[in-house]
Amino acid sequence: MALVTLSEVLQPALREGRAVAGLVTLGWEDMRAFVAAAEAEDQPVILQAGPGCRSHTPLPVLGRMLTWLAEQASVPVVVHLDHGYSVEECREAIDCGFSSVMFDGSRKPLTQNIDETAAIADMAHAAGISCEGEIGFVGYADGEESAGTDPEEARQFAAETSVDAMAISVGNVHLQQDAGGRLDEQRIRAIEAVTEVPLVIHGGSGVPADQRASLAGSSHICKYNIGTELRMAFGAALRASLDADTERFDRIAILGATHEPMVAATRQVLRSLGNQPR
Repeated sequence: MALVTLSEVLQPALREGRAVAGLVTLGWEDMRAFVAAAEAEDQPVILQAGPGCRSHTPLPVLGRMLTWLAEQASVPVVVHLDHGYSVEECREAIDCGFSSVMFDGSRKPLTQNIDETAAIADMAHAAGISCEGEIGFVGYADGEESAGTDPEEARQFAAETSVDAMAISVGNVHLQQDAGGRLDEQRIRAIEAVTEVPLVIHGGSGVPADQRASLAGSSHICKYNIGTELRMAFGAALRASLDADTERFDRIAILGATHEPMVAATRQVLRSLGNQPR
């Protein structure tokens, strides 16, 4: 269909009571599988280039790969910078054709986070694209602990930054390999009571599937970031490909065998958000 901005998929989702998957990409094989799954389910999708992906492949290369996939797709595709940590990184993503950037100032004091996020949101909007920010730090499994989002700070952040989407910390954790504790729905309700900005859950792999679907349909949560769950599926598919033929050495054949399993796993993720084919 087309390369679209984050707002172009989240605003309809907010109105219609559903959520869009922000899928964390690492390379060509998962990127194309994610788009194929979105087409099979007739759902929009957000392709995200996070810090790990960017450390492996330069932004200009990622921008061309991702935007080409978006331009060929039969469904709306957002090309999104995930966890940008500086103005320079966000500006480079914009220059490379990304249709959305996420600036992560969540480790910084509130005033600094607001000021820096607002400046990047202004830059993104001037370029005709979207901006996501984060208020309240989302921690990491076996790493930094989360600092839950304060609803009043969320109200101030949303009002003063003009972000198009707001990532919040409500019990979610990055890099969680199993569905952990449930999200804090009381905190979510308090946040959505003070702002109309679409809400984002990072670390969506750790959220039980039933709660993903329930909140997608009943709250302002319009985007779940899913990474670990699909990386695990890719690893399993890759090991199966190697084990199936120990004499196989051609990387295209080895990696090609991951495509169908990844499409199937991604379709399950899309369905876990309560989405049905349109």
